Amino acid sequence: MYFLTGWPRRLLCPLRSEEEPFYIQPSSQRFYFALLSETQLSIWFSRPSVLIVSYIESAKAATQFGFYQKAEWKPDDSMVAVATAKGYILLFDVLGGGDEKYLYEPVYPKGSPRVKVTPGYKEEQCAPALSLEMKKPVDLEAPITSLQSLQEDLLVCTADGYLHVLHWDGLGSNGRKAICLTTIPFSLDLQSARGGPSLDLEGVYIHCMEYCVTLDGFAVVLSDGRLGFITPLSNTITTDLQGVWAADVNDGTCVAVNNKYRLMAFGCASGSVLVYMIDTTTGSMQLSHKLELTPKHYPDIYNKTGPVKLICWSPDYSVAMVTWECGGLSLWSVFGAQLICTLGEDFAYRSDGTKKDPLKISSMCWGAEGYHLWVLPNKQDRRRREEQQDVDMGSPPQPSLQAGILQFHFIKSALTVNPCTSNQEQVLLHGEDRLYLTCGDPTQIHSTSDAHPHTHMHPHDGSPLHQPPNPDSPLSQGLSTLLGHKHWHVVQIHSTYLESNWPIRFAAIDTAGQCMAVAGRRGFAHYSLYTRKWKLFGNITQEQNMTVTGGLAWWKDFVVVACYNFTDQQEQLRLYQRSANLDNAFASVTKLHSDTLLLNVFRDMIILFRADCSICLYSIERRNDRPNPSASVELLQEVSMSRYIPHPALVVSVTLTSVRTETGITLKAPQQACMAESIMLNLAGQLIMLQRDRSGPQVREKETPAINKKFLPFCPPVVLAQCVENVWTTCRSNKKKRHLLEALWLSCGEAGMKVWLPLFPRDHRKPHSFLSRRIMLPFHINIYPLAVLFEDALVLGATNETVLYDGMQGSSEPLESLFPYCTVERTSQIYLHHILRQLLVRNLGEQALMLAQSCASLPYFPHVMELMVHVVLEEEATSREPIPDPLLPTVAKFITEFPLFLQTIVHCARKTEYALWNYLFAAVGNPKDLFEECLMAQDLDTAASYLIILQNMEVPAVSRQHATLLFNTALEQGKWDLCRHMIRFLKAIGSGEMETPPPTPSTQEPSSTGGFEFFRNRSISLSQSADSITTGKFNLQKTFSMPTGASAKGRDVECAENMYIDMMLWRHARHLLEQVRLRDLGCFSAQLGFELIGWLCRERNRVARVEDFVSALKRLHKDFLWPFPVIPVGSLSSPLKNGRCRTVLSPRLLKSQSADSLLNSDMDTAPPPTAPPNHTWMDGLGQRAKDMDTASSAHSNQHSPQTHDAFLSLLTNKVEEYSIGSATDLTETSSVVDGDWMMVDENSSTLSLSQAELEHISMELANKGPHKSQVQLRYLLHVFMEAGCLEWCVVIGLILRDANVIKQVINFLNSPEVPPETVQSIQNGLLAVITWASTDCLGYKPFLNLIQPQLQQLMESTSEQAQPEAFQPTSQSTKLGGSEGPGGAVAPRAEDGRGGTTPLGLALPSLEPAVFSRPPAEDCPPEQTEEKGEEEGAYDCTLS
Repeated sequence: MYFLTGWPRRLLCPLRSEEEPFYIQPSSQRFYFALLSETQLSIWFSRPSVLIVSYIESAKAATQFGFYQKAEWKPDDSMVAVATAKGYILLFDVLGGGDEKYLYEPVYPKGSPRVKVTPGYKEEQCAPALSLEMKKPVDLEAPITSLQSLQEDLLVCTADGYLHVLHWDGLGSNGRKAICLTTIPFSLDLQSARGGPSLDLEGVYIHCMEYCVTLDGFAVVLSDGRLGFITPLSNTITTDLQGVWAADVNDGTCVAVNNKYRLMAFGCASGSVLVYMIDTTTGSMQLSHKLELTPKHYPDIYNKTGPVKLICWSPDYSVAMVTWECGGLSLWSVFGAQLICTLGEDFAYRSDGTKKDPLKISSMCWGAEGYHLWVLPNKQDRRRREEQQDVDMGSPPQPSLQAGILQFHFIKSALTVNPCTSNQEQVLLHGEDRLYLTCGDPTQIHSTSDAHPHTHMHPHDGSPLHQPPNPDSPLSQGLSTLLGHKHWHVVQIHSTYLESNWPIRFAAIDTAGQCMAVAGRRGFAHYSLYTRKWKLFGNITQEQNMTVTGGLAWWKDFVVVACYNFTDQQEQLRLYQRSANLDNAFASVTKLHSDTLLLNVFRDMIILFRADCSICLYSIERRNDRPNPSASVELLQEVSMSRYIPHPALVVSVTLTSVRTETGITLKAPQQACMAESIMLNLAGQLIMLQRDRSGPQVREKETPAINKKFLPFCPPVVLAQCVENVWTTCRSNKKKRHLLEALWLSCGEAGMKVWLPLFPRDHRKPHSFLSRRIMLPFHINIYPLAVLFEDALVLGATNETVLYDGMQGSSEPLESLFPYCTVERTSQIYLHHILRQLLVRNLGEQALMLAQSCASLPYFPHVMELMVHVVLEEEATSREPIPDPLLPTVAKFITEFPLFLQTIVHCARKTEYALWNYLFAAVGNPKDLFEECLMAQDLDTAASYLIILQNMEVPAVSRQHATLLFNTALEQGKWDLCRHMIRFLKAIGSGEMETPPPTPSTQEPSSTGGFEFFRNRSISLSQSADSITTGKFNLQKTFSMPTGASAKGRDVECAENMYIDMMLWRHARHLLEQVRLRDLGCFSAQLGFELIGWLCRERNRVARVEDFVSALKRLHKDFLWPFPVIPVGSLSSPLKNGRCRTVLSPRLLKSQSADSLLNSDMDTAPPPTAPPNHTWMDGLGQRAKDMDTASSAHSNQHSPQTHDAFLSLLTNKVEEYSIGSATDLTETSSVVDGDWMMVDENSSTLSLSQAELEHISMELANKGPHKSQVQLRYLLHVFMEAGCLEWCVVIGLILRDANVIKQVINFLNSPEVPPETVQSIQNGLLAVITWASTDCLGYKPFLNLIQPQLQQLMESTSEQAQPEAFQPTSQSTKLGGSEGPGGAVAPRAEDGRGGTTPLGLALPSLEPAVFSRPPAEDCPPEQTEEKGEEEGAYDCTLS
């Protein structure tokens, strides 16, 4: 409602004085403030905040009367009464200084339009010159305890038990009357007044008193601490008084009454404020609620505040400010929601944690419209600080200039005085000179920029998740604009309007959140966000001739104003069009018969509440017949409410809604869902509903002509709820979200919120007769609600944030720097889980399901589900008493209806402490079963979360078994991140846990969270290596025993664990190779650091064989998006075969190859395009071990005999280095992440080529796959070559159509170490390929012809059947070219050589090409990697 902003302002008194003000009293309009010090009365003006006049008592009079104590204004501001210590009342006349006398005047530049036009216009903006004259004093002969002003009378309470009634004007014979308190009968209620128990009031007097207009009586605090209410039984105030008192309270200190809500707030010595209401039937005092600090939020101060010193209701009665004897301020809404308290957080502590002394207050009051709180700090408090300051400065104390008045600034919600904005979804706050809006720019509303991280925009039209239900209904603003950021859109109110019409009293915003209107003392002005401009009245006389009385509202593009016209002296309803000039000529004016108090708009209807307690309904219609569009207004219906409303000022808000209880008749016509069905009145916090009476004969709308259409009467009112501060409904409709849009939302102060929810029969079934149509559900939220987003299930609000400022540290802090700088931030809160839970508690699961399904598309729906489980779990699992009917099983069953059930449960468990898991899983099911469900649903990430839970709830064997399952599935699906985490997880399990399940922790056991901590560190923090944890602090835990240090047993366990993981990796690699998934094998090796060459060496004669060359070739073409070769049409003999060959080219393949026009041009060292390409990939390897860029993109050449020798020389000379030196350089330019195989770099460089060369190159390109695939294939070729898997080398050589590779392999086959099976297999395979090419893919024929001599050589050599001989390892390493050739030496190194510091199967960095884009190894630092590189390269291998 109200929010503190900025720092307090300090007002200095210009007069030097030893006395300090200690009492402040505002005039009725709060434009003037009377300040008292011991012998001085000062009058201050509100804007500008300046001293106008000061009256100083002479020393002689001061000794006669005593010091000043209290002051009170006459209601018309013409007199001030001052009570003195010796029982005198001094009356002062406040005299205006005539027309032309001003203390301060604004000075305008020449030519300014603001000049004096209307009489009295200038007074409004200047501080008037006033003078004070003292009249004859009145001696009451007893100390005065309280002053209270009535219309013509001044009531004075004295310490001798009398109540004096003085007449303001004359003090003649009838001017004074005294009533003794003992003559007033007090009872517990008015019914038992005649004969019931009465208070003994001997020696008791009234300590504090305040008059309540709407209750017509006085709230009093008696000197013995009792609380009472005195009411006159007849019309005159002085006769026949009767009192009621509140039982069981005797520590009252002060009182303040709320006229709008008929509440009496009594401060108590205990520090709490008791708010009472009068029961209308019995007349007794009933406790409504308490305002008190809770130990939960203020543990160190809640019982140390001292007695309540002052309570001040704001001018609109929506909030109360409370201060205590020990200092501090706290702000509460009318029904007890706490908004601000300065006894905690940044208000109470400095940034270094030291406590500040709370500000002690001697007096305070609200300024005009509640924008300021004027505070007088305590005398001793201030003096002590200043003396300390003087001591610090070493200067003698001097008369201080600082008569410190502190002015706190507030901004407030527009709902406080103009509750017509309650059917909209914006938050509008206004300060004294600016407006704060939550809506975004009009340009952003329809843009696709996603301001809010969780808002999924619709891909096509940029609108948020929910579409507007139909075009003519007001559009619900997108989540992104309403929640996009924390900042407000601040609009400065036009200074010209402000200076003559301050303070702003009403503000309103339209449904789209783009137009604002404000009304001050006279006239009004409006602003548009589209144009960023204010519109003011062009004719200032028109502005000054009207004052807004009943509020402002927007209807489409019209401002609706209920105002009083001074020239005609009558109430009017006016509509001004937004785009026209602001002038009465363009207004449509309707005369009203009575003063309007409230105004609201519903669809095309206006509802007015008038001072005679009647409600009027008007229809509005837009007229476009004139040059300027206008609106015509027609009276539809008048409803008199005087029987039900005791005083018109009690009506807080009036709203038309389409909400109904459907008691009389079930509505069949769908259009009736949006009609104005009922009137909601907030009568002093009671929500009253008047429905249309449909019990009479129903007339069909078609039969009646529109003219004599009679509106249905209203039924008698029904009370829906108590303690209501605000009401929200919407006039939109949406069939999918009927629950939310047809509900009524109430804000109820400390009781939180309530929703009056409609209940619908499912699937149009006949409703149960016993089921009511609506249900009122209460729920608590942590913010103060200011708007409700109906479809989005969100409440919007605002909250005070503080920023500490330590610039003025030390004792010389001025008072205002004791306060942090205050800002107001936007907040929002989800409420759906509260409602679902309430429905489940009431066994309305079917309704809850319908409601949840309608909201399932909201981006935060998973969060709603988690919250619901979490809240219920925390409550039930930590309850000390057994719960007879637990809700958790019901909630669990409810969540299973939604696909996100599994992740909801696991997320909730991960955020809950370990001690509650058993309770949770007892309700939702065994985590093992849930884990298996995740695996079946292919939801591996959720399964991984369940694994962490299993690890803590089961023995290690079980978690290892499940981890293995998950690891294998993740490998199969290529979820590499998850695989890396699983490797680390499996190591962590094996790193020394005992094979015993962790004991089930009880909630009281201190060590229960120890296990939780352990699991959290060990498994969730995935960036840590598993091994670094073993040496951590966990040897202190009782739950798990962990070996520390590298004991022999630990090393064995680790070896076994590494072997276990390796076995799984080998199995997966074998599986991939069997299925000819080379691309997946490459990714697998690069991503998980799998030592592919070493493994292939071992598997060379087992799984690394090629059974069917043709199918392997086809599979590679498919996996690497490599087109089957085509040959020019001219060189084909059969058109049929040509056709057959052409069909192989899918559009996707064509696309990928056409995009690859950069093969020769994208590397820095590419050969000149005009020269025939003569560098092969292997050739590049030999010449430049470090810079491999050429190799990756050069074409293979069929006519270069020297290539073969280069390759052999490389292998003989460079055994020490890895022959693929920097395989990462291989693809430096192609850093496309694994998976984006279609993404190829584009290059626009154009080549100047001859026609023949162009044809040749285009043919080459047509037969080549994407550049990235080429690099990958070359890399795999190299790996297979190193490992001696010659069959695969042949297959890859074929697909790359690289004759050198085939030559090389066939030359190898002559060496004795190659097994004859391999030679035979290659021969058969090549024959099969030749057969297949001649029938199915003629594109391969030219290449096969090219390698004919080698094939011939192969046939001859196999016929000879050379016997293999023994050979030395050195020759083997020469021929095979593998620094780790095949052999048994690889296996032991895999386990031992690494010393257990790095994860198993991590390849050297030089073997991780960016092609398969492996992320940097998390588990090993770079130094280790380098050492390992040298170490592994140095191995000598023997062939088994």
